[in-house]
Amino acid sequence: MLSILIIMNTETLYEVYKKHPMVCTDSRSIQAGCIFFALKGERFNGNTFAAQALNEGASFAVIDEPECKVDERTILVPDALKALQQLAYYHRMQFNIPFIAVCGSNGKTTSKELMHAVLSTTYKTIATPGNFNNHIGVPLTLLSIPKGTEMAIIEIGANHLHETYALCKIAAPDFGVVTNNGKDHLEGFCSIEGVRKANAELYQYLYEIGGTAFVNASLADLMEDSASLKRIIYGDDPKADFICHSYPHGIFAGLQFPDGKVAISRLAGTFNWINMALAAAVGHYFQVSQENIIQALETYQPRLNRSQMLNYRGATIIMDAYNANPSSMELALRSFMQIPGKKCVILGDMLELGEHAAAEHWAIVQLVKQLSPDEVVLVGTEFGQYKKEIQAHFFENSSDAAGWFKHQDFNGWHILLKGSRGLKLEKILE
Repeated sequence: MLSILIIMNTETLYEVYKKHPMVCTDSRSIQAGCIFFALKGERFNGNTFAAQALNEGASFAVIDEPECKVDERTILVPDALKALQQLAYYHRMQFNIPFIAVCGSNGKTTSKELMHAVLSTTYKTIATPGNFNNHIGVPLTLLSIPKGTEMAIIEIGANHLHETYALCKIAAPDFGVVTNNGKDHLEGFCSIEGVRKANAELYQYLYEIGGTAFVNASLADLMEDSASLKRIIYGDDPKADFICHSYPHGIFAGLQFPDGKVAISRLAGTFNWINMALAAAVGHYFQVSQENIIQALETYQPRLNRSQMLNYRGATIIMDAYNANPSSMELALRSFMQIPGKKCVILGDMLELGEHAAAEHWAIVQLVKQLSPDEVVLVGTEFGQYKKEIQAHFFENSSDAAGWFKHQDFNGWHILLKGSRGLKLEKILE
């Protein structure tokens, strides 16, 4: 009979992790020497891939189905996901450094990246890679934090109530920020009130542990929800702890500091100034010099199809197609329409809105009619319902839109691409 190693507690598993400090949950991307956690999803059961993971170089495979044992390299736990989360929490508690949690409807990833850029000028800083911000991504981020780290920024994403609080219990932040409350994931949150309640779970956690929140002075809902907390208030308000102002520079967002100095970013969309303000406030609180803050804000290069400016066949492209919800769509449209010259908007469906989808897409169509860009392109079946309501080019998917786009001459135009990730609007430029 094959032997099997049974792990009964997190402390013992952590001893294995210290010798093999790489964790993988995808059998298709095994790294030599890693620990493979056999997680389950709607369409897969990681236990069935344990043997494959070991054959491809994993040192151990953590499973929760005994029949999938392989040999002494197999570790049996009651629940592989919980084991991963508990291991991540145990590792996090080995660090006596600031952990900053970032949640909210819009701007989480951009804010996280800007904070990382600012803090990295002075401290060894780790931040969530990409958008690894869910019940699997947060533990993986925590387990990637190496010895010697001095600051950690953890992005937290949620699409239903109680998820933010649960992720806080894993990441154990002592600082946090809610960027805003907007119309994201309405399918799970049901309403804007549900969104607000979910984001306030971060404040609840910080209150319980005596943590500190960074709060946008101009958002009354956040100011109200965080009233009982220790907090650092930032923004365009004379009563703020860190006072700063928007300083737009054409397409780009800019930030003016209390002494009048200015940082001009490479972020397309003037609304991004408040994300810059957060990063500056965090840097100031942790005693990063203003010179380093400005340098970090000005040299940060947007990526991952977020607020990027691209040049394409003579056109200036504002690529903001990583994600979209009604709140971020309206912000992007209003900011884009301030740009002088010929303008084209290419908008893709906003996903995960549930029963609110029809009304929210209708509202965006009405906004586009009001703003009157020179050319309108709408992609997806949700927008497709309103073909008779607006003069626009309609396409079912990005591939069809790309076929039309490649034959157009937009030399000298500005073009906004904004839509949910599932639409993959970047295909239009391929």
